[in-house]
Amino acid sequence: MEAPSHDFVIGESAEPVTQALRKALAPRFTVVADARPHTRRHTWLETFDWRLQRAGMTLEYVTGRGCGELVLTSTDGERVSVPAQGLRWPALADTLPDGLMRARVGAVASVRALLPTAEALSTVRRLRACNADEKTIAWLTVDHARAIVPTAAGLLGANGLHPPAGPAGDLPTRLTVTPVRGYGTQADRIAARLADTHVGQPALATPFQAALAVARRWPGDYSGKLEARLDAAMPARLAMVTVLADLLTTLETNVPGTLRDVDTEFLHDLRVAVRRTRTALKLGAAALPAEVVQHYQAEFKWLGDVTTPTRDLDVYLLDYPAMADSLVGATPADLAPFHDYLVRRRAAERRHMARTLRSARFASLTSTWRTTLTGMPPGRAGRSAAQLARDTLAKAQRRVLAGGDAITSDSPPESLHDLRKRCKELRYALEFFASLCDPAGYRQAVRGLKGLQDCLGAYQDSSVQHEEIRVMAAQMMASHDVPADTLLALGELAGEVARQGHDARREFAGRFAEFAALVRRTPLRTLVTGVPR
Repeated sequence: MEAPSHDFVIGESAEPVTQALRKALAPRFTVVADARPHTRRHTWLETFDWRLQRAGMTLEYVTGRGCGELVLTSTDGERVSVPAQGLRWPALADTLPDGLMRARVGAVASVRALLPTAEALSTVRRLRACNADEKTIAWLTVDHARAIVPTAAGLLGANGLHPPAGPAGDLPTRLTVTPVRGYGTQADRIAARLADTHVGQPALATPFQAALAVARRWPGDYSGKLEARLDAAMPARLAMVTVLADLLTTLETNVPGTLRDVDTEFLHDLRVAVRRTRTALKLGAAALPAEVVQHYQAEFKWLGDVTTPTRDLDVYLLDYPAMADSLVGATPADLAPFHDYLVRRRAAERRHMARTLRSARFASLTSTWRTTLTGMPPGRAGRSAAQLARDTLAKAQRRVLAGGDAITSDSPPESLHDLRKRCKELRYALEFFASLCDPAGYRQAVRGLKGLQDCLGAYQDSSVQHEEIRVMAAQMMASHDVPADTLLALGELAGEVARQGHDARREFAGRFAEFAALVRRTPLRTLVTGVPR
């Protein structure tokens, strides 16, 4: 096993680095220049929601001297590198060179694009540390780097989530001592000598972390989750305003990526923020001015309706490989015209959606909504956030239980669809007031509710997709000639979707019984802490 390298940060000094190294290591070791300095560009890649960092990975694209290299490192010290040329960002993981790196990055990034999250230009000088026999025992790499604003910085938008990126700035000069095989002990002595003479201090931050600081970013600064922190005693209206303002920031943050069509999750997160906003306006209506609720419920419904067709087509295209693989009587080639049809439909719907997101109506919606939230009067005193949370959770729970108890084996599909909506409202209510809930009880409730939601979602999705496949097949036939094999493949696909719906319908009773038993044993309103019940 190779001995580890030692990383140092070199402080500012009037003395040239090479001269300082020679002085610090003399007389036992000599320092010899190995080659002329060269320039490298470092681009650190991440998904918008930091999936690689959460998985303990850092991905770097290094270019210079006519060559390129992708380097994947993990917190356990593992390092994978592959040659790479001509890559452009943003890009999905399936554009990486085939092999272990693509598999590992793809498993974590999934449908999210890799973005240039931090960048730096560096001048690298390589030196040799030699012993008394003039044998090279370690490489000394001196890296003078200057951070630059990432090319994807515009994806952050002007939404207040991050301050504007700072100008390009010098990063601390780094020195890496890398032992030659068999000379690990001597390299350790060199590192100790450098520390003793204060030529270098141990590097506490990675180059990626230092470059992020210049860009005023930090791992986890965006997750898509609701981050509003509430206080149990704060007024109910202030609590709702805090939640709604957080949702507006999330919505605005995802607009640039949605417009640039970087990956499908930007639109997904934007739509989730819209749905949560509509639910918050509905559940918190008693704490908000009636005219505000009425006006913005209509506006956010409009926004949800405008973005629905593109998202529905995104889901079809994301699921398409699995659809094609599920065919038994037909082949993926038979289904290919359906894929082409989906791509054309999505392009048309996305153009319409993009025009909407660039429209004066949308700009007015977001700007006036933020102004309304920041200027909203506090309202009458009395009701606290904790009281609002308990009342809201109790009401949402009652609606779910009443709807589920009324469903029998003879109930129409609409009853399950309505219950799914009630479950989604309850899930969002839990998210709104998560900061006021007992953490362990909250997690248990969410797990139980998620199982029921997944079942209801599978049933509704199958019902909707079954009908949509029939409609799209008819549209394809009306617009141009469609091979008979494609129609047969669509028929098989519709049959498989229907079967999945039947399976979910059979599973429903058990899923609902589990959740009902959980919340009847521990009502959700009892999860709220902070003030006496």
